[in-house]
Amino acid sequence: MAFLRSAFLALVTVLVALLAPTVIHLAKIGGPFLTPKPTHVGEGQAPIVIQDTVHCEDVHHYRPANLLFTACEDDKTVRFDWFPGLGHLKLHSSQGSIHVVDPKTMKSTRLVFEGFKGDFVTHGIDVIEDPKQADAVYIFAINHLPNPDFVAADGIAEDIHAARSQIELFHHVLESNTVQHVRSILHPLVQTPNDIVAVALDTFYVTNDHYYRGGIMRLIEDAWPFAKWTNIINVKITDLKTKDAMAGLDAVVSHEGLWNNNGLGHGRREDELVISSAIGGELYLGQVHAANRSIDVHTTLPFDTVTDNPSYYADPYRSESDDASGFVVAGISQGIYLGQTAHDINGKEPLQVWYTRQTSTGTWENKLLFEDDGTRIRSASAAVLVPIEPVGGRKKAWLFVTGFLSESMVAVQVDL
Repeated sequence: MAFLRSAFLALVTVLVALLAPTVIHLAKIGGPFLTPKPTHVGEGQAPIVIQDTVHCEDVHHYRPANLLFTACEDDKTVRFDWFPGLGHLKLHSSQGSIHVVDPKTMKSTRLVFEGFKGDFVTHGIDVIEDPKQADAVYIFAINHLPNPDFVAADGIAEDIHAARSQIELFHHVLESNTVQHVRSILHPLVQTPNDIVAVALDTFYVTNDHYYRGGIMRLIEDAWPFAKWTNIINVKITDLKTKDAMAGLDAVVSHEGLWNNNGLGHGRREDELVISSAIGGELYLGQVHAANRSIDVHTTLPFDTVTDNPSYYADPYRSESDDASGFVVAGISQGIYLGQTAHDINGKEPLQVWYTRQTSTGTWENKLLFEDDGTRIRSASAAVLVPIEPVGGRKKAWLFVTGFLSESMVAVQVDL
C-alpha cells in the first residue's frame, strides 16, 4: 500500500508539474481575474466612432493611398446566428460589404458590388496593388457561405458540414464607389479560413483556424494547448477569368502544427509573415520559402491576451536611433466568457490592443496601446496604426480598432 500511495503521489506531482504552466497560461489568456479598464496611451481624448462599420472583423491600411479597407457584416443581428468563425451555424442569409475608410476625414464609404450576387459573410481580407494599374487594388476576402448540401438537408444532416467557405477576389479603382468581382476561389484544403495574406495577384496564404467546425471536439481544440491541428495553406491561381470557383487553382499545406493559428499578416520583409495563435496568445514570425511554398517559424512573441489579426507598422519617420516600427495586435481580454457573450446581441467583450517592437539589443518590448471594457467598442480582432507627423520629437499615430462583434470601428491617437 505504501508503494501504491507513493506511486500515486508521484503521478499527481508529475501531472501538476506538466499542467501547471498550461493552467497559468489559460488563466492569463482567458482573463477571469482581469479588471478591464477603458484607457489608451495618448492625449486622453475620446475615441472617434467610424459610422457604418458594423462587425468589420479585419482592417488593412493601404499605405500608397493612405486608405483603410475593411469587410463588414452591416447587419448586427446576422453574426449571432451564422458565423462559422465562432462556431455559429444557424443558417442565415446575408450580404455584407467592403468599405473604404479615409483616415483624414474619418468617414467610411460602402462600395457597390459589380458582378457579384448572393451571400457575403465576411472575415479576413487583404489588399494589394494592381500590378498593371497604380490607382487600383485587388481585394481578397473570405466568404463563409452555407454548404448547399447542408441547406438541402434543412440543416439537420450531422454528416454534412454546415459551411463551405471560399475566398472572393475583387478589383477596385481608388476613389470610385464600386468594387468589381473577379472570381471565387474554392478549394478542399481551405476548410475553416480565418485570415489571408496575398503576396501576389496569383498567390496567397490563408489560415485554417480550426480542424473541427463544431461539437465537443472543437471545444477540446480550443481549450487544449496540445491540439496543434491547424494549418496554413498556400494557393496559386492559374486562371483569373474562370467562373468555376474550383478551377485554375493549385494549393499545398505550407505550415502545420500550431495551436489555433488564426490571424495572418505581412511582415517586415516580403519573405516574412506574421501569424497569430489566438487562444495561445502568441505571434509567430515566419520565413516564407517561395521555392517549395513552405513557412518556417523563427520567432515567438508572447502576450497575455488573445491575439487576433496582426499588422505591421513601418515608421515613415524612423532613424537609426529612433525607429517606432513594430507589430500591432488586437484581441479580447476575457476570452473565457466568449462562449456566453458571443450569443448575446447586447453582450460585451473587453479588449486590448498591443504594440511590440524590437529594441537595439534584439529583445522585444510589448506596450499596451488601448484597452476597453467593451463599452466604447465591443470586441477587437484587428488594429492598424496610421502615422502622424511628429511634433517636438514625439511620435504619434492614429490607432484604428475593429472587432468581429463591434458595432463601429473606432480611432484614437496614441503615443508610440
